[in-house]
Amino acid sequence: MEAVVEDIGVDAAKTGMLYDPETVKVACKILSKKGFPLVIDPVLASSTGESLRRDGYLEALKESLIPIATIVTPNSFEASSLAGFKVRSLEEAKRAAKVIASLGARAVVVKGGHLEEPKAIDVLYFDGEFTLFEGDRMITGTTHGSGCVYSAAITAMLAKGEGIVEAVKMAKDITARALRYGLPLGAGPGPVNPMVNLYQEAEKWHVLKSLREAIRMLEMRPEVAELIPEVQSNLVMATSYALGLEDVAGIPGRIVRLKDGVRASSDPDFGFSTHVARTVLTAMRYDRSIRSGMNIRYSEEILKVCRELRFTESSYDRRAEPESIKGREGSTTQWGAEEAIKRAGIVPDIIYHLGDWGKEPIITVLGKDARQVAAKVIRIAETLRRQKRTE
Repeated sequence: MEAVVEDIGVDAAKTGMLYDPETVKVACKILSKKGFPLVIDPVLASSTGESLRRDGYLEALKESLIPIATIVTPNSFEASSLAGFKVRSLEEAKRAAKVIASLGARAVVVKGGHLEEPKAIDVLYFDGEFTLFEGDRMITGTTHGSGCVYSAAITAMLAKGEGIVEAVKMAKDITARALRYGLPLGAGPGPVNPMVNLYQEAEKWHVLKSLREAIRMLEMRPEVAELIPEVQSNLVMATSYALGLEDVAGIPGRIVRLKDGVRASSDPDFGFSTHVARTVLTAMRYDRSIRSGMNIRYSEEILKVCRELRFTESSYDRRAEPESIKGREGSTTQWGAEEAIKRAGIVPDIIYHLGDWGKEPIITVLGKDARQVAAKVIRIAETLRRQKRTE
């Protein structure tokens, strides 16, 4: 430890499983002199439940390392041991965070993965205030290492100069993606995959490239104008590791119908679609290869063309949408896409609905990337125009 600190330098550090009180004391003796941010991950047991501590370990943590910590990151089980009472609810997590902070740590994050709450809510206690970081619960068999990745990501963000609140927020996002796209390896719980965050950033350029090429394809075909609905169209594409709308690129201002064809209002960028993007994100939960979509005008004529082209299809009825869904902005398309996919048993080429009061009927064309979706839309437009000429 001394050689690394003196030769390379350290901007932040974290501890993980230290196992016995002697190791804790040696680590504390060196770390207490250095002054860089220190994250303590108080590992007490493995993800399979095996104890990873010897007698006196917990007491040494509380007496030696936690008092010099910048942030302590216990899960609910570890928080229970450190605070001295069961931590199962959000309120108990808040109470435990204050107790652990009273041992000397600047901040405490009680992780919410094991709390008995509908959402996975992490509780940060810092400077006398609570900040909650909410995330969806993920049903996955690839959870091994999630706590280590979380604390390591916090440490990395602190090393880069981020404040405590922002460091925890960014680490939560990194860990969520690593969990969602973990690696199903081995007989036990597979490992999370923190590399997907690097892949995610690298892939954004390819997504924008595919969208630009698809837009050029559409703009070169005047017949596509016949497919643009009153609400205009958007063509979107998600990264392979998308979690939310910010990971889906679309056209700011949409694709509009002109006298002589269609034009994209602006260059594609991320975070500029809601309805089509939510349909694609829902489709990805069932088939990760389907990452792109475009909304087009609905008519019986267009639907008939899609069937003649042998596109797989499914639909949903917006009138059957539960009131609880209608009350949440942007939830309709997500609910509808899920209903249509479940009905079909696959992610189909097209999903359509017949509208509702004040809502235009729409067909959404889905595909593996933006160029494939554009090619499908062009085929529909070509066939429709050809049929009109022969009538």
